[in-house]
Amino acid sequence: MLQLQSALGLVMLVFLAWGFSENRRRLAWREVAGGIVLQVALAFILLKMPGARLVFAWLNQAVQALSAATEAGTGFVFGYLGGGDPPFQVRPGASTYILAFRGLPLVLVMSALSALLYHWGIIPRVVRALAWMLKRATGISGVEALGTAANIFVGMVEAPVLVRPYLERVSRSELFTIMAAGMATIAGTVMVLYASILEPVIPGVMGHLLVASIISAPAAVTVSKLMVPPVEEGVEGSLALEREARSAMDAVTQGTLAGLSLLLNIIAMLIVFVALVHLANMILGWVPSWGGEPWTVQRLLGLIMAPVTWLMGVPWSEAHTAGSLMGVKTILNEFLAYLQMAALPADALSPRSRLILTYALCGFANMGSLGIMIGGLGAMAPARRPEIVELGVRSIVAGTLATCMTGAVIGLLV
Repeated sequence: MLQLQSALGLVMLVFLAWGFSENRRRLAWREVAGGIVLQVALAFILLKMPGARLVFAWLNQAVQALSAATEAGTGFVFGYLGGGDPPFQVRPGASTYILAFRGLPLVLVMSALSALLYHWGIIPRVVRALAWMLKRATGISGVEALGTAANIFVGMVEAPVLVRPYLERVSRSELFTIMAAGMATIAGTVMVLYASILEPVIPGVMGHLLVASIISAPAAVTVSKLMVPPVEEGVEGSLALEREARSAMDAVTQGTLAGLSLLLNIIAMLIVFVALVHLANMILGWVPSWGGEPWTVQRLLGLIMAPVTWLMGVPWSEAHTAGSLMGVKTILNEFLAYLQMAALPADALSPRSRLILTYALCGFANMGSLGIMIGGLGAMAPARRPEIVELGVRSIVAGTLATCMTGAVIGLLV
């Protein structure tokens, strides 16, 4: 019954995306149907193929190795704050784990490693293969296929850089597809960080996060073509990717500096967002309670997003808790949502619901990301800045619907 619920939810989410369309009379059948078929097919192949569990186990071991390597560096620089041996006896039940000094520096290592893999041509080959697959399955242009596929591995600003020469000339529909893909996926630099947080509660989580980012790309194509259907011919472009670093050491240096900026951004946003939520909860505390429970931001978001999580296949008894996490992800960011999910009691969500939410939360669709996207894309295509701003909020809706479709597809298969 839960799988039928997910199937119904997938259909309803597609119709919901069509309901947000700029032109409901025009429907890009090829792109929409191809995106849905490709998403379901990729999910089935990646999750059900022989050896999938073994691959997931290897990926988790890689995460553990990267975490251990990062801790060696943080322990050397920050001492016991970064994971080194404490110069005192730790009391039972206490912990010396400090997120800013032990967990978040993983972003630095992943950023440098990603830049190195890009310089060696490994990431470009994978991106080109995925772009070719998207183009063949959905019929989208080479420019939007490349921009969409790149979002699987890099951020929402870095991915459009790969198609920067075409941004001034792409159609409105192509531009929106690239924006929606940025909102529906996450970058590899934070993927490993999220995996390190969720690993204790979700076995093989690194593999699941990677699959989530891959299959959300065709979902973004589906939703974007429903919301902003094409009305003109797309711009064709080369699928070649250029390397900017001059050497491996230059790549590591550039990746580290980019990771430092990202690390500081994450720390600042976490401090501000947690403070704002706490402040909002203090204000809501003056509102009379309902049902014997006080009003909080999490409770409000849970009520709003509960029907959406039910559509993905989460039982109604768990929908409020799941909806709260989806709300935190949309209003604040996915990092806070993953932190809260990892801290939930074991009986708050079933393993199936946790897995569905792992996929549904795996996207950058939130208000903070919107500012980053508008700033980055606006600088690359100044003449299109008003249009980018106009499509900004719609891209959050598109990214959220795409990841919800991904959650529904996983509900179909588990």
